[in-house]
Amino acid sequence: MQPNLFRWSFRSQYLLGFLVCVALIGFAVLSQDWWGLNPCPLCIFQRIAFAGMGVVFLLGGLHAPKGIWGRRIYGLLALIPAGIGLGIAGRHVWLTTLPEDQVPECGPPLQFMMETNPLTDVVRKVLTGSGECAKVDWVFLGLSMPMWSLLCFVALTIWALLAAFSRRNPT
Repeated sequence: MQPNLFRWSFRSQYLLGFLVCVALIGFAVLSQDWWGLNPCPLCIFQRIAFAGMGVVFLLGGLHAPKGIWGRRIYGLLALIPAGIGLGIAGRHVWLTTLPEDQVPECGPPLQFMMETNPLTDVVRKVLTGSGECAKVDWVFLGLSMPMWSLLCFVALTIWALLAAFSRRNPT
């Protein structure tokens, strides 16, 4: 017997996924404005990955394909921003757990890099991480924001795949 949550329609599950992505980005923006937690470049890229997942969730929820292959396609599409987000968040968590003597030096601000370098160089530099990405400014229940972000990417990935690949009653 399936739990009630998996009896929800694909549309409901994907629209809920969209709302969670919006809430996560909203929390990140509010924490920046209210608490002065300026995002490092990896944080910004994670926001972009959450936004990408949100777009897939929204499109899937609005389209709500009836056939199994349509749902599976949305599940696979969700894996693209999810995989990117998981990789970035995993790298970010790794940087925050490095001993202080192994933390890379801080780099220039993202805005400066965007103005002076080609986009491919900026992406490569950001994904390697720098000292400002290793700084932990916020902890909740013993987990840093990058750790929470990683957990959210895992949960949203599982949610997207369960919604897309779960068997549904024909009724």
